[in-house]
Order: sequence, then structure tokens, then C-alpha cells
Amino acid sequence: MPTPEARLRNIHERMHVAAMNVSRNPQDIRLLLATKKQTAEALRSMAALGETLFGENRVQELVPKCEALIELPIEWQFIGHLQTNKVRDVVGRVTCVQSVDRPSLIDALHTECTRKSLSINVMVEVNVSNEATKNGVALDGVEPLIEKILTMPPLRIVGFMTIGALSQDERVVRSGFEKLRVIRDAFDASHDTTSELSMGMSDDLEWAVAEGSTMVRVGTAIFGER
Repeated sequence: MPTPEARLRNIHERMHVAAMNVSRNPQDIRLLLATKKQTAEALRSMAALGETLFGENRVQELVPKCEALIELPIEWQFIGHLQTNKVRDVVGRVTCVQSVDRPSLIDALHTECTRKSLSINVMVEVNVSNEATKNGVALDGVEPLIEKILTMPPLRIVGFMTIGALSQDERVVRSGFEKLRVIRDAFDASHDTTSELSMGMSDDLEWAVAEGSTMVRVGTAIFGER
């Protein structure tokens, strides 16, 4: 059975090949390790191999892992559904909340940032596949959400995030990723910014890279089944 180190090398190779296949610079695509259900020691091993960008889905896991690995140069981002009553435990621990998908969460982040005199990067999570099992704002709700965030200076939009459609059909999955890229491109054109596209996971990262992803989120393909 391959070791996590070997699986990590494989993911980097997959990312490199995917980028080269569409004439993109592999260095323009970052790997974020999805850390849900992984121990602090497993993450310490990844950090020793040079991985420094970690994403956590659960606040109850984020807090102890941040404390256990506090001496390491790790950048934590939050990638799961964030309840408003857990915002206080996230602000100050992560550089970015990728899963901003509703006005109440924007309000809670603004209140907590103001209380702590902090700012935070955010991504707008979009449900591009319109699947009921997925979080994320619907396509027709993206613009109002952007407008609300822009009225709250402690929050800075740095990109857009999605989870690919639950399908083996490349055309279906890539169509969703394309929709997010169009949203990102329109935002950047209007605001003179260069924003991230966080899309692509263990099973569909090649399709995401082909559609312009700048950050893929991988857990299972590195750590094994949770």
C-alpha cells in the first residue's frame, strides 16, 4: 500500500501533468490539504515534506490542530460549512474562509472581525451544480452576496469556491467549473483584481485544472479513506 508521502507525490504529479496538458504553468496551481479527520501528527508529517496550506472542514477539529501545530509555518483556511455561532473560533485562526454562502454568515464574520479588530479573506462558495446535497449560494444569488461583502471592509473577497458535480460525466463536471470561472472572470474584470478559483478534489482535479482552477483541495487521495 502506498505511503501518504508517495500519494502526495502522485497528487503533485497529477497536478503538473494536468497543467501541462492545457499549457498552464503548474506553479500557478496550489495544493490545499483537506485535513478532516486527520491527526495533528499526520499533518506534522506533511508539513515536514513542505506542505504548508491546510484546509479544515470542522471547527471542533480546527481549534486543537491549530494549537498542536502552532509552531509550524502553516496557513490554515476553512473549507467546510461554517455555522454562525462558530465564527468566533475561526476568526483569528484562519487566513481565509472559503465557504461564504449566505448573508447571515457575512454578518457574523463582520461582527467578529470588528470585535477583534481583524480582517479576513473570504471566498464565495457557489453551488454550480444546483445539487440539494451541496452547500453554496445558487448562481442567481452570487451577485447580491458579492455586493453585501463589498460593503464590509474587514472582509476581502479573494476568490470563489465550488464542489464539482457528483457525476462521472466529464462534460457535466467541467460545465460547473466553467460557470465558476465565468463568475470569477467577471468579478475580476469589474474590480481590477486577480482572484482564486478553489475547485477540484481527489477525483476531478484534472478537469478543474483544465477549467482554470488555481487551488485544488485534496484529502482522500493523500491520506486514504477517512
